[in-house]
Amino acid sequence: MNQEKLVSISFELGELLKSKGYSFTCAESCTGGWVGHSLTSVPGSSEWFGSSFITYSYEAKTQILGVSSSDLDNFGAVSEEIVGQMVSGALSKSGANVGVAISGIAGPTGGTETKPVGTVCFAWKVNDQEIVTSTEHFSGERNDVRYFSVERALLGTIKLLKNT
Repeated sequence: MNQEKLVSISFELGELLKSKGYSFTCAESCTGGWVGHSLTSVPGSSEWFGSSFITYSYEAKTQILGVSSSDLDNFGAVSEEIVGQMVSGALSKSGANVGVAISGIAGPTGGTETKPVGTVCFAWKVNDQEIVTSTEHFSGERNDVRYFSVERALLGTIKLLKNT
């Protein structure tokens, strides 16, 4: 794990956001604020990062981000359906232009046959464009899964912005 690498990626993201005049938000579950920590490690990040949401529980996801409780019951928190709702809720609440949402099973427990430990779902959205989702499978200990999730969230945001 390399926090300096995450800060470097965050710096690159910030430069890209500034060049487009965009602001950023995130909705984090398994990463517990690590994306926000990485972003605020960049001096001047307040120019493009205003808020983030750590919504670890089902209750937080529904009450803060407006995620459907019936969808949580049907799909589970670690699903592309739910992260899509999380990113939309974060963008709506924050007024940001760009957002990412992350929900996953970092372990060491909590995995199932269909969603093993290391399964992490992501959703990205820019303004009113279509939500882009992805499900990844990371290996390693709990903090490895979390680190790779933060890295993927940031790099995925950069890729999406470069293609818009």
